[in-house]
Amino acid sequence: MARDIKAQTQRLLQWFEMDALPLWRARIIDPCTGASFERLRADGAADTHANVRVRVQARQAFFFAAAKTCGWCDDGADVAQRLLAFTESHAAHPSAGGGFTHLLNPEFEVIDFKQDLYDHAFFLLAYAWLYRVTGERIALDKAEALIAHLDAHFCSEFGGWTEGDYGHVVRRQNPHMHLFEACMALYEASGEAHWLARADKLFGLFESHFFCPKREVLFEFFNADWTLAAGEAGQVVEPGHMMEWVWLLDWYARLSGQEVSHYTNTLYRRALDLGLKTDSGLLYDSVTPGGQILQYSKRCWGLTELIKASLVMARAGSAEAETRAANAVDTLFRYYLCATTLGSYVDQRGKSDEVVVAEAPASTLYHLIVLAQELLRYCNELPEQAEQ
Repeated sequence: MARDIKAQTQRLLQWFEMDALPLWRARIIDPCTGASFERLRADGAADTHANVRVRVQARQAFFFAAAKTCGWCDDGADVAQRLLAFTESHAAHPSAGGGFTHLLNPEFEVIDFKQDLYDHAFFLLAYAWLYRVTGERIALDKAEALIAHLDAHFCSEFGGWTEGDYGHVVRRQNPHMHLFEACMALYEASGEAHWLARADKLFGLFESHFFCPKREVLFEFFNADWTLAAGEAGQVVEPGHMMEWVWLLDWYARLSGQEVSHYTNTLYRRALDLGLKTDSGLLYDSVTPGGQILQYSKRCWGLTELIKASLVMARAGSAEAETRAANAVDTLFRYYLCATTLGSYVDQRGKSDEVVVAEAPASTLYHLIVLAQELLRYCNELPEQAEQ
């Protein structure tokens, strides 16, 4: 079986090195500003007419820094530095005393000045990886300044942070999930214990609010005090996020020594039960705890998280999960990494698995490269006798 996962891993690594990195490096970065365009069109050209989310600059900085560590992009650190320098000079909030704005027009001018918690999580992640590839302390200093800004302006009396500086009906677990990721990345990069302490607090939110032990699901939307949001919003379950938490919790266990297997086993099993479309192997975007499908669409990123979670379960001893991971990489190529332009991808499939979004958002590269890193790590840990 190890031959299968190794073969699929090499297939994905080759796709990155030979197809994806040359394409995205050449077309997604604006040569004049160093900023990233929002997406590639179906024909593989950069969509220079689309508005650009500020968070995409952070995700792309992470992507190119990570690509540099993988040996796939020689100037990845330089690209990442220029992306962040552009954002700091052109998209920093003009009056909030820190943090970033939300949206740029196609000329890279700010058109939405709100500050959003989710956006800022990816700047912390980008700073962690910029420090990893450059060793320059300034990246950590910027992360410190940004988290201090979030603490000063968005800290909630009920734990975690509020959504931002704008009116919001519900609170989301999703930004906190990515802040959990960023804090672990900063701890792993720097060795500074205060980042792990922040991850500890975010794990506490998962245990006390996000995960429901009675229904064995991860909920998405909450009131200010972390009680479930009213109506349908309070019943939304995203199988992809449940898979993502499996991976994150396993990472946290390795850093902290915390026992998490009860959570990872439950989240993985329930995400498969509720979210997997068995004929194609794709994961529905959202469902209810009772199994009602809320969104028949299936984003590319959901499958990357299923594979990462399957690697966690395989590492814990499940041969079935390793097989599922290998098969799911093949499914990833069949349904998503199959765009007309080599190195691009399909972002979304519909109810009958038809293509419904052919454009390739740059933000999905974050999910794909983390998957590649995790597959490589898993294969490097396999004993030689597993080949037999």
